[in-house]
Amino acid sequence: MVIVQINYRRPDMPAEQWASRYTDDIAKPFVDMPGLNWKIWIDEPEQQLSGGIYLFATRQDAQAYVDGPIVARMKANTALSDLSIRIFDIRERVSGLTRAPLGAQTSR
Repeated sequence: MVIVQINYRRPDMPAEQWASRYTDDIAKPFVDMPGLNWKIWIDEPEQQLSGGIYLFATRQDAQAYVDGPIVARMKANTALSDLSIRIFDIRERVSGLTRAPLGAQTSR
């Protein structure tokens, strides 16, 4: 299993306006994404940072996402800045000891 971590600085707009973009429809592409076990949506309102933490079954699945159309749209979006995309291996044994939700897999 691997983690993809994506962070970016969002456009300068009121937090409520930014939050209104997070509809169920924005999550739908991730529901049946091949190899994706889960995604956590993250925001840091004071610094206007957003992103996601993704658990993928394999590095190949993670790389396919990073190379795919969703991330391509993020890269092309001039309203986003400081885009950072990283793929990490997981230290599964010690992560399990610290209660990481690695067993909650719903990979498709």
